[in-house]
Amino acid sequence: MVEDYAARIQRFAEIEIRELRPESAASLKRVDTGAGSAVVLLDAAGKRFSSEQFAEWIGSRQDQGEREIVFLCGAAEGFPEALAKRASLRISLSPLTFSHELARVMLAEQIYRAFAILSGHPYPK
Repeated sequence: MVEDYAARIQRFAEIEIRELRPESAASLKRVDTGAGSAVVLLDAAGKRFSSEQFAEWIGSRQDQGEREIVFLCGAAEGFPEALAKRASLRISLSPLTFSHELARVMLAEQIYRAFAILSGHPYPK
């Protein structure tokens, strides 16, 4: 399902999905975030958005000239401090706990939904 949503997102923006394991200095270096990037951590205690609010947030990032948004799903222990400090935002998909696999599908669907909302596509209805 992630690949299906990634293909849909590709109509609106470039997308790259990468899985990093384990949390180490080497894997942190592979999280490339240059100038003009937003780092978003998935965190059960993070900000909760409606789909419309999430779309508005993504649109505002584009309006502010951010070239990429990097979404990261951490381990059960959370994120390494060095990575957490680079975060622009922490978001929650739900107060429930989900497996990484399911969280990735839900995030990909919400990113696609956000682009559909921004473009006036009928999908979100």
